[in-house]
Amino acid sequence: VIIASLTISAILVFFIVPLTIVFFIYLTNISLLIYQRNSELEADPLSNVWDRARKTIASFWDIYARIWHGYELHGVENLPEGPGILVYYHGAIPIDYLYFLSRLFLWKKRLCLSVADHFVFRLPGLKLLLGVTGVIPGTREECLVALKNGYLVSISPGGVREALFSDESYQLMWGNRKGFAQVALDAKVPIIPMYTQNVREGYRTFKERRFFRQLYESTRLPFTPPYGGLPVKFRTYIGKPIPYDPNITTEELVEKICKGKFLFSFQTKTAVQALIRKHQTLPGNIWKALLERFDKRRK
Repeated sequence: VIIASLTISAILVFFIVPLTIVFFIYLTNISLLIYQRNSELEADPLSNVWDRARKTIASFWDIYARIWHGYELHGVENLPEGPGILVYYHGAIPIDYLYFLSRLFLWKKRLCLSVADHFVFRLPGLKLLLGVTGVIPGTREECLVALKNGYLVSISPGGVREALFSDESYQLMWGNRKGFAQVALDAKVPIIPMYTQNVREGYRTFKERRFFRQLYESTRLPFTPPYGGLPVKFRTYIGKPIPYDPNITTEELVEKICKGKFLFSFQTKTAVQALIRKHQTLPGNIWKALLERFDKRRK
């Protein structure tokens, strides 16, 4: 009984916050269903009639972000007035990205459409929430239509693979993914880089990854459970936009983002490397990330 109790307690300690986030996400969807039924809404989930519900959702997650992670958002002025593609590093749980979406909507009343992995759309009971918050499968055609309609579109080229198998070294795991760069060139829009400080210190995945990696590569399903949820400091930084250049190739644009002047390259001595070294301990340090909650100078 003692061993069982200790085991259950350990599991709760490791997974209680991620499970709480999942609970709140489903509770949000239930609230939207109630709102839809009471208001008799049949409109497109992306239409403005849902803005009241979006504001309520954004306010809830923004309060959660402030309380649990002392969340800060920097560089909103770098976002274009019109369409653009946001490219970001994917944490074990992209809760930081949810914080960003919420604050962007509260500050600017802008809805950023989010490209998600296909498995997200197979999760039961989230259809309305995904629609209202602008989560899309991310085909080339859908992205181009969204950009043509003036939306910001966000994507993490590393996706689920980066979420599961990157670590506190903040290694980018983009592989050969270049589709987002081609979409940016086709739509003639800028690419805006973004990353969140300490996101790996807040939530992590297990070190033993060979089995889980093989399982993911064969099924494309995220069987590696994230854990953690420590109230470390989160700061999201939006970098300077990489403008559309009709003379640049897809390969050059990807290289410019990965190594270049604005996004998070952890292996080059560029301006972004200096920015990350200034704001992010490499490898990440949980204790320092916790202490940054009390560092008033950084504000």
